[in-house]
Amino acid sequence: MTSSRPPEALSTLDGVELIGDDIEAAEAAAPAPEANPRSVLAPDDRAAIAALLGGEVRFDEPLRRHTTLKIGGPADALAEPETVDHVAGLCRLAAERKLPLTVVGGGSNLLVRDGGVRGIVLGTRKLRGIELTSPTTMRVEAGVSTGKVLSLAMKHDLGGVEFLGGVPGSVGGGMIMNAGTYLGEFKDVTTRVTTVRISDGALVARDNAACGFRYRHSDLPASEVVVEAQLELRPRPRAEIQAVVVDLRKRRSEREPKKVSSAGSIFKNPDGDFAGRLIEVAGMKGTRVGDAVCSPVHANWLVNVGRATASDFLALIDLVRHRVLEVHGIGLDMEVKVIGDD
Repeated sequence: MTSSRPPEALSTLDGVELIGDDIEAAEAAAPAPEANPRSVLAPDDRAAIAALLGGEVRFDEPLRRHTTLKIGGPADALAEPETVDHVAGLCRLAAERKLPLTVVGGGSNLLVRDGGVRGIVLGTRKLRGIELTSPTTMRVEAGVSTGKVLSLAMKHDLGGVEFLGGVPGSVGGGMIMNAGTYLGEFKDVTTRVTTVRISDGALVARDNAACGFRYRHSDLPASEVVVEAQLELRPRPRAEIQAVVVDLRKRRSEREPKKVSSAGSIFKNPDGDFAGRLIEVAGMKGTRVGDAVCSPVHANWLVNVGRATASDFLALIDLVRHRVLEVHGIGLDMEVKVIGDD
């Protein structure tokens, strides 16, 4: 995952840019909801959800307001619980009423189709608890931005999460995809992940081995909601951490598109190679479908340069994959998550 926000939007700690530290501050204003004739929520469903969550839910909410790609149709209900208890209660309510429930994180690695998402979209962005429970152990909830994790670690001279200097988004999504950079991944520091089972709202705890972490993937099931993780860090002088993070940010800023809406890297790197190199050699840089463009700056970034639709993006993704397969004989796997109706 990579950042599309301009430099002025980044926060700092002693001069070190912290990607993802202010994702929650970028929440769009909430004008009137859009027409949503596809909604599957009956009036009593809406009343029950509102009674449980109050101001933690918006109905018929355009999801383009909540993704870094600025693309996506409406969610019948966008629920953003602030407590684990409310997450569990919402899961039970959805199960009892047989309502579809889709889980999303901070919206930085997400492509929402133009028809939107039926039922309830459960966003974990407002689960914001974070604390040190021992000198080297951090408890962090799923909605905490990666920048805040790095910030707290740096303040206490704790290393191990320097890789988060190049990873936007939130902890929940980062756990599911084992987010990271060449400096490391979540699997290197995670000792426990707690989830809520969607079918009945029960809490489930897993140690590192049971999470099945591997390159940009994990075995954390889609039938559960990641709500919390425990990280084990190691003492390291802050000056060393700062030097590593500054170098990472410099390397990434030199090769990333700026001031465009994006979801960062679209494809996973295949074994022994880089997706960006394969796409560039295949001659796809600058290829455009509508306002979706294969960036001339970094070929593995497909960016929204105006009013791109999800259909534009998916068509461009298909073009890039087909061309890379044709030229290199390699099938590219997507790194971003795609949800919703056409």
